[in-house]
Amino acid sequence: MENIGVFIPIIALMIPIVAIWTKHQQKLAEMNVKTTAQATAEKAAQYASKVHDLEDRVRVLERIVTDKGYDVATQIEALRDQRTVEGADSGVPLSIKTGEKA
Repeated sequence: MENIGVFIPIIALMIPIVAIWTKHQQKLAEMNVKTTAQATAEKAAQYASKVHDLEDRVRVLERIVTDKGYDVATQIEALRDQRTVEGADSGVPLSIKTGEKA
């Protein structure tokens, strides 16, 4: 029975320590939740900004296609043809000057 008398004051002193430790753990958990929420909100804002930029670019492309119609396809093909000619190295100059003899 004498052993129980020693443990009663130790248990009485441990109760406030456990309460303080529990409160501290709760505050750490709350801070972790807040930090995670802030990081998530920042990422969501960044994604929303990127989506907005992409939507603006798509609107511009739609405007270009609808304003110029099928002429865009012709211009793209002309650029492809020009790239093919510029890429070929035949050794013959492409610029022809009028009024001069070769």
